[in-house]
Amino acid sequence: MNTLTKTILILAGLGLLIYGGIELVSPEASLDIGIAEFESQNNTNAYISIGIGIAALLAGFFVKKN
Repeated sequence: MNTLTKTILILAGLGLLIYGGIELVSPEASLDIGIAEFESQNNTNAYISIGIGIAALLAGFFVKKN
């Protein structure tokens, strides 16, 4: 595999991991009613981003160069 391709895979993997981590932590919607505050979060997309990021990192690190 070309070193440029490996570098792109590693950078894309790191970017997806960071994006997925941010999406995992930040709430999507919040509601504040006087004494109570509610937050809603759907983490499905965050888990998908993290999974694809891990796969890209593994592909970038462990695929042999031709």
